[in-house]
Amino acid sequence: MSEVDGVLTRQAAFRVSPGVGKALSVVEEAAESSKLWCGAAVLMAVAGGRRGRKAAAGGLAALAVAQLVSNGLCKQIAGRERPPKEWFPHDEVDDRPESSSFPSGHTAAAVAFTAAVAPVWPVVGAVCAVPAAMVALERVQSGAHYPSDVVAGAVVGQAAAALVRRAPRLVLRWWR
Repeated sequence: MSEVDGVLTRQAAFRVSPGVGKALSVVEEAAESSKLWCGAAVLMAVAGGRRGRKAAAGGLAALAVAQLVSNGLCKQIAGRERPPKEWFPHDEVDDRPESSSFPSGHTAAAVAFTAAVAPVWPVVGAVCAVPAAMVALERVQSGAHYPSDVVAGAVVGQAAAALVRRAPRLVLRWWR
């Protein structure tokens, strides 16, 4: 698995053109500290009526759960080193965090938000999927993560969204 991770990471570093890499970096920077997702939630809540508020609340709740699990729990346990700097032909690799590589918290947050919004407001969920995918690709291309870190982040994000969708029913069952 680690061999495949290494090959895919090196390929992502060299196969993305500089223009695409710049676009990915712009989107990732907007997503830093969840700014992009919070902004999208505000737009949904203001412009989307009841459905928009429900989608925004679910998206933000899922994002919070994903951040807690990925950054607060998994990274503390895993302690995985980031990909080696010499694999990357660009200077973005110098601007990566010192925390554990596994899993990708950025991807977890992006996928959680998108996966929680999509069932409530499918069109907006589809729109959110584009920058979410760009964030995931950028995390590998920039040297911050291995592909398996991004996949694990996506799994955490999906699980967080599923938990948030089911939480009201789970709580009601528990109280009965």
